[in-house]
Amino acid sequence: MQKAFGSLIIDLKGIELEQDEKELLEHPLVGGVILFTRNYQFPEQLQNLIRSIRQVNKPLLIMVDQEGGRVQRFRNGFTPIPPAAVYGKRYDENPHLGLQLAETGGWLMAYELVSKGIDLSLAPILDLNKGLSSIIGDRAFHQNAAIAVKLAAAYIQGMKRAGMAATGKHFPGHGSVVPDSHLELPVDSRIWDEVRQDDLQPFIAFIKGEIPALMTAHILFPQVDKMPVSFSRFWLKNILREQLGYQGVVISDDLNMKGAEIMGNYADRMCLAREAGCDIILLCNNRPAILQVLDRVVAAEHQLDPSKHELLRADFSLAHQVDQHTWEQQRDFLLTHYEMA
Repeated sequence: MQKAFGSLIIDLKGIELEQDEKELLEHPLVGGVILFTRNYQFPEQLQNLIRSIRQVNKPLLIMVDQEGGRVQRFRNGFTPIPPAAVYGKRYDENPHLGLQLAETGGWLMAYELVSKGIDLSLAPILDLNKGLSSIIGDRAFHQNAAIAVKLAAAYIQGMKRAGMAATGKHFPGHGSVVPDSHLELPVDSRIWDEVRQDDLQPFIAFIKGEIPALMTAHILFPQVDKMPVSFSRFWLKNILREQLGYQGVVISDDLNMKGAEIMGNYADRMCLAREAGCDIILLCNNRPAILQVLDRVVAAEHQLDPSKHELLRADFSLAHQVDQHTWEQQRDFLLTHYEMA
């Protein structure tokens, strides 16, 4: 019988795996690593870091935020990926070209990561660009839900072709609130029907399409539930699992964000998010918080189902089937239209 895996994803300090970090990765509560710009210098260094992570005696998930635009952690030696809004702009001018570029962008982003040994880029954004949220902005494909769904579907198809599972975020939609949940807890005062008919539509479309993973938003909808989404049984179990029938993996946004602060200490935040329905917990950029969680949370009670772990692992064999010419063609096609945008 395949063993379970820890549900906590943590970060690393620098460009090499330190001895104390190896010990952290060996903890039964830890199931993976998320990398940031500080962990990257150039491709060979990245591969050495990944190799050292993989040498820990369990199959850890390795992930990164590599959406494109202002959210691209690895740059030197990687193709500059457009923000999602570029595909939306091209779609408005030429729908066929917009979809083709989105598919190419998803493939190129995912291929370059998978070829280096990374399982996941936490993408794409399924939020809508309402011109309100500074943290979303051009990270969103479009303001129109139907167009956003078409572009995200093309992007996800590209990711799948490269061997990477998609993670749609931020459920149930971050585009209609002004505050940045990194800095404070946004409050959306709309009633359920308004949210369902608007921001939730792209998520509903991809739940029906069996998207492998969704990331939750640290947003409070007081007319729907008294708890922020990442800690809400109503949002994650009643709505997402029961009403919408979602069967994939639910990933919390980073519990170190200010939007999660009202839920108490870090150990409490993890337990509450897990009880609400999050399968995987992100906790980054706060080593004391990680140590608190590892010290206080019972690992045996917070394991990830092996089938969900497997759902998120990259198919690394697909990257080996791509030749240099194919990669260059795809890169040049994308960059030519990115520069024109």
